[in-house]
Amino acid sequence: MLLSGTHVMEGSGRMVVTAVGINSQTGIIFTLLGANEGEEEEKKKKGKKQGVPENRNKAKTQDGVALEIQPLNSQEGIDNEEKEKKAAKLPKKEKSVLQGKLTRLAVQIGKAGLIMSAITVLILILYFVIDNFVIHRRPWLSECTPIYIQYFVKFFIIGITVLVVAVPEGLPLAVTISLAYSVKKMMKDNNLVRHLDACETMGNATAICSDKTGTLTMNRMTVVQAYIGDTHYHQLPSPDVLVPKVLDLIVNGISINSAYTSKIMPPEKEGGLPRQVGNKTECALLGFVTDLKQDYHAVRNEVPEEKLYKVYTFNSVRKSMSTVIEKPSGGYRMYSKGASEIILRKCNRILDKRGEVVPFKNKDRDEMVRTVIEPMASEGLRTICIAYRDFNDGEPPWDNESEILTELTCIAVVGIEDPVRPEVPEAIAKCKRAGITVRMVTGDNINTARAIATKCGIVTPGDDFLCLEGKEFNRLIRNEKGEVEQEKLDKIWPKLRVLARSSPTDKHTLVKGIIDSTVGEQRQVVAVTGDGTNDGPALKKADVGFAMGIAGTDVAKEASDIILTDDNFTSIVKAVMWGRNVYDSISKFLQFQLTVNVVAVIVAFTGACITQDSPLKAVQMLWVNLIMDTFASLALATEPPTESLLKRRPYGRNKPLISRTMMKNILGHAVYQLTVIFFLVFAGEKFFDIDSGRKAPLHSPPSQHYTIIFNTFVLMQLFNEINSRKIHGERNVFAGIFRNLIFCSVVLGTFISQIIIVEFGGKPFSCTKLTLSQWFWCLFIGIGELLWGQVISTIPTQSLKFLKEAGHGTTKEEITKDAEGLDEIDHAEMELRRGQILWFRGLNRIQTQIDVINTFQTGASFKGVLKRQTMGQHLDVKHVPSSSYVTVAPVTSPPTTSVPAAVSSPTLGNQSGESVP
Repeated sequence: MLLSGTHVMEGSGRMVVTAVGINSQTGIIFTLLGANEGEEEEKKKKGKKQGVPENRNKAKTQDGVALEIQPLNSQEGIDNEEKEKKAAKLPKKEKSVLQGKLTRLAVQIGKAGLIMSAITVLILILYFVIDNFVIHRRPWLSECTPIYIQYFVKFFIIGITVLVVAVPEGLPLAVTISLAYSVKKMMKDNNLVRHLDACETMGNATAICSDKTGTLTMNRMTVVQAYIGDTHYHQLPSPDVLVPKVLDLIVNGISINSAYTSKIMPPEKEGGLPRQVGNKTECALLGFVTDLKQDYHAVRNEVPEEKLYKVYTFNSVRKSMSTVIEKPSGGYRMYSKGASEIILRKCNRILDKRGEVVPFKNKDRDEMVRTVIEPMASEGLRTICIAYRDFNDGEPPWDNESEILTELTCIAVVGIEDPVRPEVPEAIAKCKRAGITVRMVTGDNINTARAIATKCGIVTPGDDFLCLEGKEFNRLIRNEKGEVEQEKLDKIWPKLRVLARSSPTDKHTLVKGIIDSTVGEQRQVVAVTGDGTNDGPALKKADVGFAMGIAGTDVAKEASDIILTDDNFTSIVKAVMWGRNVYDSISKFLQFQLTVNVVAVIVAFTGACITQDSPLKAVQMLWVNLIMDTFASLALATEPPTESLLKRRPYGRNKPLISRTMMKNILGHAVYQLTVIFFLVFAGEKFFDIDSGRKAPLHSPPSQHYTIIFNTFVLMQLFNEINSRKIHGERNVFAGIFRNLIFCSVVLGTFISQIIIVEFGGKPFSCTKLTLSQWFWCLFIGIGELLWGQVISTIPTQSLKFLKEAGHGTTKEEITKDAEGLDEIDHAEMELRRGQILWFRGLNRIQTQIDVINTFQTGASFKGVLKRQTMGQHLDVKHVPSSSYVTVAPVTSPPTTSVPAAVSSPTLGNQSGESVP
């Protein structure tokens, strides 16, 4: 019987499935939960409105039975408090590196936009008031009040428009589109993304800890060498040269001591290779039986699963599998197979050339390791030993494995080849060029692992890198008490490339050690592959966990972030490309948007200050905002990745989103656009020989002058969008442009829409029709953006020392300081929390100062003042749902102050700067 939510960790068996999906008990429960979800939310909302004070005992009903919540001073309350304290001490997990950078940048831009917007409105109002009522000394006439109000509303609309244009509300949309597009495309590259942020995290990956079997190799195993009866066969022997007794033991030892679900099936296509179903190592051994002209089906029919007396299944600790059967003549026989060095250590006898049992001493074992196993392993072969033991003296204690799995008789040692995937060496070479270190973590023999790592290109002859076995690795990193020491681990992992004969615990220790290490300027971002149940902790601990879609267990898939549907290492490299592409796509969008932001805000602000009107009207600015937010995010966030992404090192967790090269592009294009716009505003009417649109009356019709300014501005943004496709100083901005049909469609669609708005928009868009020559001039100035982009590219970024980077990630110190009481760090919430903390501290200090003054005025003693200052800082904060309000009161003061519940969670500070609960 299986309990819902549990996983099969070990063993084999058959089950009868009676119901799946919504027909199962779990499905029925989820269906009911989904149906009642709306009702439950309404009940919760009503319950909050009709709630009782927090310090009273509450009751809740479950299945019709009222359950009383214990008071805070009860044992349960104390236990809960202790649990909360322990949870607070646990390390906080940052939601996303990209999210943190974007949040900080968006908050900074938003604050700047708010300030510019407020200053714009203030200057417009002051200009209007001073010009009319101070300089011209016009009286305030009551009949003119509606007109004045219309002017003030107009100023307010201009200010709001500046704010709307300045605030980068398109950032979340760009991130969402980029991630969603990447996830969809990654599915075609055999990457099934389970957690969305794993996609962008892979762009920062600096280390990949990969399995060998199936990931680096083809997982199509074949026995190519064998050691039977004192003879090392470098090619498979003919069954005629083997003693019948030995041949019979080999066939039975493999056929019976394998999972009966492992089998060799006929090829799907004529002339193809036989299909291997089940465990690939066992399939290789079954294929060996077939190559010996024997039929394993006949053996299994003779000894079906029901007749197996005892089975010791394979796991990462045993590294072997044993099956016990009853002999017809009485007694028991146990067949064992597993890693050669492990099984050989348990053998004290071996079969010779005649099939006779002879003693097998330690020196014989060492000789076999030196002459047979090591040469096989050096050729990249996995060595498996097949052995047996007879029990003729009654039934032994089967539960005592250490006593049962000894005194074995070695039958044969076989060498299994698992060819390296032909595309893997090139993929690993790409990783090296991209600044990513690939480490192989495998359960295979050290020599086999080293040979495969050499074939893959993980290690090359002459490299000063380490290849360690699990035991040696643990000896080097643990102290006398058996505890892992980070300092010792930091000396090992930078040079470690192969970890052989490793357990899942070793993999988890390595991953955790690399992530927690402080060696190097930046924290390592580690990706891990795993397929077994015991790989779950390592997959969970890694920054990105890859589970095998074919060979992986459900537990491994559940713990992973991305599932490789083809179990292929090259798919991981594609995930790195897509991850880096997400970063580049967001940076491209930021480069474009910030250029528009800077120009639009300065034009609106300067125009308002000088001409008392914005050259770009409110509706026009909103159209520009639509272009730079929605359309641009769609166009720039869907750029497909290229191989050039793998020719540079990872960005790093603290690398700013806006580099100095991008800042050069933003300011350079802003200078060109501002120069053009200001020339058109103040000299455009003379250049085009048209009426001026400056200082037009309140309800005057649209002018050609300001229509040309609007049209030129939009066309400059349109061509600058093409420039924004490159952020690393590349000259050819058209490279691969036709690979992105969405980009081409957006640019073309925006251009057509602009023509329609200018020619037919009329008064709603403050536009009037333009002549053909005026259109050509606007188009020429817009194309000038492309030429100006080439000029900017020729200026070396290193020479512009004044340029600064922007969009840095959150530092570790800031996270530790501001994330107190949070299970997960949300950077947007952290920014709000900082403001709330400062606001509350200010109120608290003012209240304290007022109390001090009042105390002295009433003649109270100085002692009472000190008491008020020291005790009044301790706040009684009650935690309630975020939609409610919290009563926050000094313990010694009767008055209360209502503040939002979000204030209750941060640690508040007193005047001395100390933390106060």
